[in-house]
Amino acid sequence: MEAWGFFLLGLVLLALGGDSIVKGASALAQRLGASPFVAGLLLIAFGTSLPELAVNARAVWVGAQDLALGNAVGSNIVNLGLTLGVAALCAPLLVRMRLLSPLLVLLIIATLALIVLGLDGVIGRIEGGVLLLAFVAMLGFLLARGAREAEPVRGDVAAYAGPAVAWWQALLRLGIAIALLYFGAKFIVQSATTLGASLGLTPLLSGLLPVAIGSALPEVAAAVAATRRGQGDMVVGHVIGSSLFNLLVVVGGMAVFRPLPLPTSFVRLELPAAIAFAVMLLPMLRGDLRVSRGEGAVLVLAFVAWVVLEIAMLA
Repeated sequence: MEAWGFFLLGLVLLALGGDSIVKGASALAQRLGASPFVAGLLLIAFGTSLPELAVNARAVWVGAQDLALGNAVGSNIVNLGLTLGVAALCAPLLVRMRLLSPLLVLLIIATLALIVLGLDGVIGRIEGGVLLLAFVAMLGFLLARGAREAEPVRGDVAAYAGPAVAWWQALLRLGIAIALLYFGAKFIVQSATTLGASLGLTPLLSGLLPVAIGSALPEVAAAVAATRRGQGDMVVGHVIGSSLFNLLVVVGGMAVFRPLPLPTSFVRLELPAAIAFAVMLLPMLRGDLRVSRGEGAVLVLAFVAWVVLEIAMLA
């Protein structure tokens, strides 16, 4: 019960910290000279990934690399299957941002690259550095292609960044957010192993299932609210940007810090599953540029099937 209490408290702190750091980072970026449009694009690219980054950084720091790897890859599957699926079930996601389709292709390529790099069972420091450089290149592509979006889309992205505030307000928000994320990540990591053991899960599967799903629940709620406001671009953009961030920055950063063992099961099952979810989404973004309720139901059912398969393999 104590472990469950710390786990739930950690999730609450991560949710609060994630919201605060997004607002603070956006305000600070604008204070440093970024336009609201650029600040909005950067938030779409990795704003919702910062709580996962805090958890994974804490896990790597205390030597729980398996937990961090499971959370990084599991979060992608949760984002693509559960978050998008539930949001689309609540209201169809209308997508006008043209750069999301090529970003999805980049996500598929990045996942394939991670599989190839992990064939020898480890992601080394040099390979991790390559992943980090790939993220920098992706940001350059995002900013270049984003400038070519239609004016209504650019206006929505700029409005999403929120208003600029005074320096002290931006720094205060960031300070509070960092404290919340630090303690949230600490409580999650220290309780996840205990909870996983009580459920018969390895640290890898603890990160893949309860941690990834639990930390995604605030994002699911935020995605549903954004969908009801007609912000389908933001929902899909967050999911794809967050998934790229997890693969390139989180996994790449972990490997640079310390060579990252990649289990055979990840190369054969979890990473191909992440590719399968991305491929399912590709025709939705290239067809009528919407994710319908029916397509959302398919994504949720596929996610449930993946969870059942993971649990069945434990038997």
